[in-house]
Amino acid sequence: MLKRTNKARILDGAIALFLIGNAGSAIAKDIPPDNTLFFPELPIDHPEHDWIPSREPWQNLQLLYKLEGHKSTIDSLAFSPDSQYLISGGSRNDGYLHVWSMATGKEVDSFRAQRTSVLAMAISPDGKIVASSGDDAGLNLWQWQALEKNYLFLDTNNNILSLLITPDSQVLISAGLDGIRLWDLRTQKPIYTLARFDNQIHHIAIDPRSGYILATGGVKGEIKYWNVRTGGAIAQFSAHRDNIGALTFTPDGSKLISGSDDRSIRVWAANSNRLLYTLIGHTGRITALAVHPSGKYLASASRDGIRLWDLDRGTLIQHWYAHSDWVQSLAFSPNGRFLASGSFDRTIKVWQPFLPDELFPQ
Repeated sequence: MLKRTNKARILDGAIALFLIGNAGSAIAKDIPPDNTLFFPELPIDHPEHDWIPSREPWQNLQLLYKLEGHKSTIDSLAFSPDSQYLISGGSRNDGYLHVWSMATGKEVDSFRAQRTSVLAMAISPDGKIVASSGDDAGLNLWQWQALEKNYLFLDTNNNILSLLITPDSQVLISAGLDGIRLWDLRTQKPIYTLARFDNQIHHIAIDPRSGYILATGGVKGEIKYWNVRTGGAIAQFSAHRDNIGALTFTPDGSKLISGSDDRSIRVWAANSNRLLYTLIGHTGRITALAVHPSGKYLASASRDGIRLWDLDRGTLIQHWYAHSDWVQSLAFSPNGRFLASGSFDRTIKVWQPFLPDELFPQ
């Protein structure tokens, strides 16, 4: 476990980590009749401040690392299954993947994954494969063991905007301009095309409980459920007034969370498509969502920084600006101890959340 310090350490590369204190309570407000929640912003002196005071001890944030290395916006972030490494992907003619050690905060590897930009990236749950896609219509697989790379290429027709690997590490699912495609990772061969769309798919998410229920979010604000075993559509409903820019399930699969260009975040009961509540507060489109492995906390990103929410109460815990520009990507580590954020300012900041003690028993 990383040592807590009172001052920030600025290291080579571009990732910063922060601490969230140990005890306290969330800020609660009554839910209006329309299930929409409004919260005031919490005071924060400066986006680059190394210590951000808060009203409650467990909301304090401390900068641990700040790493730089990308030449453009960081669009993709993913942790290794053992939480020891963070992989980041750059956009806008920065087709590199960077690998960072969470034990030291140092970059341990960097390699060109795409000819131009890395639009999406995913790591298999067994830690053996890293998949990346770019705006060159390329889908690349890296057999990554002990940081040794074995390059494989899967042929695609159009840009891939979102990638995920099923919980059993056997199937890669890609979504983009030509719809949704499934690939067998054992043979590196396409299985089938799930669907073709008139409009591009922004994001996909897999139910971790079942392993085969897929949710998709498109430009019209609609969410659709699919059974990837049968290829059939299960349900479809209108979720937002504008494009869906982020989509994720909670670890137990009970909730589906969507973020939109309409500046709202909506939490749905996954088994019924019932709206549980809407989280309002961001001043721009929602660019990224990440759920803590406990399933209790949600991090969301926009042009005004990061907001941390209590998913059990539907309340805001903390808001901080985090970067000097838009926050574009977020990822929690599987062990729950790190939250990484990537920005248009070409940096990645990783926060280390020390949430209530019951999450990390001694």
